[in-house]
Order: sequence, then C-alpha cells, then structure tokens
Amino acid sequence: MGGFGIVRAMGKNHLYQNAAAKQPALQFVQGEEVLTQKEKEEWQDGWVKYKDAVYAYNEEILTFLIMGIDKQSDVEEVAEGTNGGQADALFLAVLNPRDKRMKVIGVNRNTMTDIDIYDENGAYASTVKAQIAIQHGFGNGMEESCEYQRKAVENLFYQLPIHGYAAVNMSAIATINDAVGGVAVTVPADLDGFREEFAEGETLQLEGENAFWFVKYRDTDVFGSADLRLERQKQYLNGFIGAAKQAVRKDASVVIDLYEAVKSQMVTDISLDEMVYLAPILAEYGFGEEDFHMVPGETVMGEKFEEFYLDEDAMFEMILDIFYEKIQ
Repeated sequence: MGGFGIVRAMGKNHLYQNAAAKQPALQFVQGEEVLTQKEKEEWQDGWVKYKDAVYAYNEEILTFLIMGIDKQSDVEEVAEGTNGGQADALFLAVLNPRDKRMKVIGVNRNTMTDIDIYDENGAYASTVKAQIAIQHGFGNGMEESCEYQRKAVENLFYQLPIHGYAAVNMSAIATINDAVGGVAVTVPADLDGFREEFAEGETLQLEGENAFWFVKYRDTDVFGSADLRLERQKQYLNGFIGAAKQAVRKDASVVIDLYEAVKSQMVTDISLDEMVYLAPILAEYGFGEEDFHMVPGETVMGEKFEEFYLDEDAMFEMILDIFYEKIQ
C-alpha cells in the first residue's frame, strides 16, 4: 500500500507538469468591460473580467485529449505526409478535484480552425483554415501526429493546458467496450436500416462489433452526418463512463488490464504511474448527462465538404463555466 501511494503521488506530480501552458490565454477584459479601481489594485495575471464578474483559471483541473483515429489496425509509424489517420472523434475529459466531478467536451470533427501543413519531409509549409480532424493526418501516425492534433485543440481553446492524450484506433472500440461489460444505448433514427439489430428506438446492450459500428458509422451522403454521429458518440460515452465507473469500483486494476489490451492500437503520453493515479478518480468523481458539453456552433456546406463554425461568444462562456471560478 505504501508503494502504491508513492506511485500515485509520482503520477499526480508528472501530470501537472505535462501541460505546456499553465492557463488559457483569454483576453483579460472582454467586450466593453472596464476595471474598477479596486480591481486594478488587486488584479492578478490570468484573471478575466466578463459581464461585471472576475474569474480565475482553476489550476487544479486536469484535462485530457481523447482522439478516435479512423484506422482499423494496430498503430504503426508511417512516412511523413498525410497518412497519419484523421481524428474522427475528439473529446476533452476534464477532471476537477475541487468539486470531484468529471466533464466531457465533444469537438465536431469538421470544426474550422488553424491547421499546420507539413510536406513529405516533415517540414512546416503553411497554416490554413480547415477541418480540425485532418491535423492528425500529418506526421508519422504516432506521437508526432498526436502532438500536432494536441496543438490544434489547444489553440481552439485559447491555449488551454492539456495534461495528456490518448489516440485510439477505431478498431479498439470493441475491446474497450467489452472490457467494461458492454454499454447500453437507445438506437437513434440515423441508424435505422443500417444493421438489422439497429432498429430506431431499440434499447441495446452493445457488444463487440455493434459497439464499433454505433460509434464509427456515418452516411456521408446525408448533410450533417458528422453532427449525428457526434450525438451518438455523446450517448455512447455517457453510457461507457457509467459502465467503466462500476467496473473500476469492483476492481481498480481493470484500467491497467484495459491499457494492456489496447496498447497495440493506441498512442498515449499517459505513463503507468499517471494511470495508477487516475484509475481511482474514475470511480470517485461524479458524472451525469449535464456534465457533457458540445463545442457550440453551426454546420454549413462548404465547396466540397461540411464545415462547422464556432459560436465564439458561446465558446468563451463555456470555457469560463468549466475551467474558471468566479472570484468573490
């Protein structure tokens, strides 16, 4: 038990040292806000004033980037170029030790943002506005691609500190699903007719291949199919987190077993001691449907592909709500 406690302490320290930034780079005054004389006297670096309230970033929060990569094989290094695989699923898992709650933020794969372009030699070429999912495609398909994707998400969230990432090939979904005993879902309309067992409104306990298709499938001929799939992924993650919490309460080592089962299909910078620290948190922290958020915005049809544009004001308010605390 003493050794376990030491490993957990080491993991905690490493996690908080992992983020490149200490806090997001929000403008300290928004809109037409004006600092009072008292605020000017007491002002600290990183504070934000918005709608007559002052906020400070919660530095105890841990944020993790979860990527679902559109590959159905073990991870392998690829030649520099665009073969790293697109991040068809992007989620931020946010752990707040102060209120013992976990929140999840879903990012639409078609979110238009700054994407760094690299040539076949891995040299930076330019930055363009494009769908955020394609950023992972550049690089070597391993840590390099993950770091590119991490940077794009950090930039989208105003340089938000990200303490770790896990990029999981879609082929691992069945293994992950079955490790927690399956996940219960209600089949939405967009899957009706895709597979015989996916009848609209049917409640299913997803197992094996069905879990893969529920999370992965989308009809690219239907406008907004990425939005529909993200809604399914949201429902699935809600169910998965509940099932995972129950599994961890029964046996905390299930997290390590799961890691071993999918490591050939996953790239992560989360070390074993960090996982040992995080595993009990999954069981301890509260999580409900109200803790799941989606990056706000709207999907429109571009020249060739769908494009999702942020609602900047709503995005700013969501970041304040999740990552900041009001100063009394």
